[in-house]
Order: sequence, then structure tokens, then C-alpha cells
Amino acid sequence: MSIRISIFGLGYVGSVTAACLAQLGHYVIGVDSNPRKVEAIVRGLAPVVEPDLQELIAESANRSRLQATSDARDAILDTDISFISVATPGLRNGKLDLSSIECVCRQIGETLRIKPTFHWVVLRSTVLPGTTRSFVTAILESVSGKQAGTDFGVCFNPEFLREGTAIHDFYHPPFTVLGTVGDKSCAQLREIYSWLPVPLHETDATTAEMVKYVCNAFHALKVAFANEVGTLCLELSAEVQRVTEIFTSDDKLNLSPAYLRPGFAFGGSCLPKDLRALNYRAKELDLNLPLLNSILPSNHQHIERAADQVLRTGKKRVGLLGLSFKSGTDDLRESPMVHLVKRLLGEGCQCRIWDRTVRMGQLLGSNQQFIEQTIPHVTALLHDDVEEVLSCAEVVVLGTREIDKCSILAQLRSDQILVDLLDLASAQQARNGVSPPACESLPQAVRF
Repeated sequence: MSIRISIFGLGYVGSVTAACLAQLGHYVIGVDSNPRKVEAIVRGLAPVVEPDLQELIAESANRSRLQATSDARDAILDTDISFISVATPGLRNGKLDLSSIECVCRQIGETLRIKPTFHWVVLRSTVLPGTTRSFVTAILESVSGKQAGTDFGVCFNPEFLREGTAIHDFYHPPFTVLGTVGDKSCAQLREIYSWLPVPLHETDATTAEMVKYVCNAFHALKVAFANEVGTLCLELSAEVQRVTEIFTSDDKLNLSPAYLRPGFAFGGSCLPKDLRALNYRAKELDLNLPLLNSILPSNHQHIERAADQVLRTGKKRVGLLGLSFKSGTDDLRESPMVHLVKRLLGEGCQCRIWDRTVRMGQLLGSNQQFIEQTIPHVTALLHDDVEEVLSCAEVVVLGTREIDKCSILAQLRSDQILVDLLDLASAQQARNGVSPPACESLPQAVRF
């Protein structure tokens, strides 16, 4: 089905989006304040240099599927959906310059005031989470005198186009995200992407905005990580190419969702030790590798945040469920739970600990040595009976998957507080007042 679309901003994202949508059979009007860009589109020329873009624009312009204008009012009145793809450059202090978005939103809002039919406003420009709802929607409502979700729709639809491969990326995205403001159905927007054989995720605008930033930050992280590893390989005479080939051949852990679910800090006998060793060797080689150097301090901050969460309650009796670095093992080496207990003890908390797999009499070697050096009197804190730990605690810290969370919730009193270190999503839902899953719908007043 052909849809009438206006696209504000004819830079890389706007021009590619306009050309590809027109090539798919939609009627597209490009809108830009720069007359040279408008003239280029009218003449069937690409306003930016991008492989294959010239051919697409020439073909669509020749078939009258693609036009361009500087008149925002006519473009909006003649279309059903407006995409905003203007620049959001960074200022010197890092803050985004939203002046172009504000200008376009005011133009759209002024026309929405007189437009009798429903109109979608879709933001494609990269903006920080919350911008679509608190900035874009606010301007549109204020200027138009109408209400988002009722009189017009607002959506954040992030783009994943890389310069140099933008055309290919448009037709082969990893997924599509539609983040709407309000509960208005976005069936018309789904229709635009119905031809794509990839997942289409519908969510709220703030979540969609965050997805874009998470993707970009992770891409930057991967480039920086690869470069630091490559630098270290060169100094250690390890073959950079072979290290890379072997590392990227693992799609079970290295290149997968593994280790990418937010939770508590990492620990164990390998990761902390190996990172320290790499950083020590880099110092010996006079290499400054800030990314690798920052991983352990970043990990430590998760332990500090957990401690602060407990201490902010003002309670002193703390029951901790889990002590080993990983559920189902008795390995206490570098366990974030051990470091958390040590921190709480130092703040005067009275700690009782339950861990199904940890038995002090069975610990051997470096495992035993680590815990005896870190918390010498840990034996007095460990208890075999989880119910005893729960009954004596004012604050319960969940740090293991060896016990069912629902069973814990069922045993808690109304005056007890639960701190869940394993499930940030659940903690966020509780903070926002969202009803928990059925197994957690219990009468006890539990806080996270």
C-alpha cells in the first residue's frame, strides 16, 4: 500500500530514507531549509555522496514518487506521516543541540493546528531518552493546541544507517523499533516496514531512544576494545589477525547475548585476576589502555551501589542469600557478594548468610584462603537454615539463583525489604509501580 510521507531534513539519513521509501512505491516529499538540497532532489540529484543513492533518487524523481520543497506547510497537508531527520550536533560540553528539531516541530505544530485529519510525526534523529516525550511532544501539543495520541501520533523510529553502506543498511536492518507516545495504534507505521523479514519491536518512545544509544555505545566499545587488544598483541608479538579470527569464531559466548543481561557484578577466579594481569603487563610495556583499565573500577561500582541501597534503608540486620561468585558453585574467590558482605560489616551491619552450596569445612586451597583473608569470621555468619536467615533480617539481599524468588517473597513480612541484585528489570518495575508477575502478586509489602 502506498503511503504519503514527508521527510524533514535531507542530509544522509533523510535523503537515504526518502529515496528508499520512494523506491518502495511510497509518495515522498523531502523538506529542507537549504534551497540547494531541495533543488538537487527536484533535479533528480543526490544532495549528499552515498553509494547508489544517486541512481535511486534519479529513478524515483523521474517516476514522480519523490519531490522536494522548502514549504513545510504544504508538505504536511499533502502527507499522512512526517519523518524528522534533522541533525542533532553535540555542543562542546556534550549536550545535544536540539534547535533544528525544535524549529521543525514548531513548523509541524502550526500546520497540525489547521489540519483536520490525523497525522503521524516520526522522529528519526538520535536524541537522548525522554526527548520525544518531554520535548518533541510538548512542542507539538503547545503549538498545535491538540493532544498527542488523540489528534496526532508521535513515534521515535531509530535509524541504523552507516555512511558508505546506508542503502544496504536500510534494506537489511537488524530489526525495526517503533517507540510511540501514548497508546495510539501504529498500524500505519507498521505497514511501512511490513516487507522487512526482521523483528519489529513496538515499545514506548523512551525505551526506543535508549536502544539507539545502547547500540552506538556498544559499537564504540567494541572498536575501542579491539584496538586496545590489537595494541597489546603487537607489543606481545601475538598475531593480531589470528587472535581476532579465533576470538570472533565463538558465537556461543563472545559474539552472543551471553553476559549482556544487566544484573550484579562479576567475580570468580578468572575475570578479575586476568584483567589485573593484562593491565599490569600493559603498564610494564608503558601502554596506556584506559578501556581495559576501567573495567574493574566499573565492576566495583556495582558493589558500591548495592551496599548503598542496603545502607539507605537505615536498617542494620541484613540477611544475604548467596555468597559464591556464581550460583551452583562454592567458589568464593573474588565473589561480589563476599565484597558486599565485607562492606556492610564495615558499616556496622549484622549479617547472616545462606548459600546452599557453600560449606566452610569443604573449602580447599585458594578458595579457602581467599575467604579466610577477606572475612576471617565468615563461619559465624553462615547458616544452613534459610528460614532462620529470613526471619532475623530487616533487609533481605537476593544474590543467588539457587532459591526461587517467589518462595522468598511468600515468606517476607510487611516490614521487611527485599534488595534484588539479580534482576534489574524487576527492580525497575517495582520502583515504577508496575504490577509484578503472577507469582510475585503477594500480600506482603515488599520494596526493592
